[in-house]
Amino acid sequence: MIKRLVKMSFQPDKIEDFKILFAQNRNYIQNFDGCKHVELLQDTNNPCIFFTYSLWENEAFLDTYRQSELFARVWAATKILFNDKPQVWTVNLIQF
Repeated sequence: MIKRLVKMSFQPDKIEDFKILFAQNRNYIQNFDGCKHVELLQDTNNPCIFFTYSLWENEAFLDTYRQSELFARVWAATKILFNDKPQVWTVNLIQF
């Protein structure tokens, strides 16, 4: 399972635009082949900072999504709202 975390920072006057964009596309992303889960998180101290957290069956499914028309369309509409460069991590759960 691939766990993907994306940190994005938005212009203050574009936050609501991003929330609407995400709400309109969340189900399409969630239903994309290989996507097991996607959610949106907002920083509690800085309302301009958001994170998407997604789970993918494997790297091949994630790569297919990143090369899709859906990703291209959503990313193009999202990146014009940024006020800083996004950061992306693929992470593993550490279990004790």
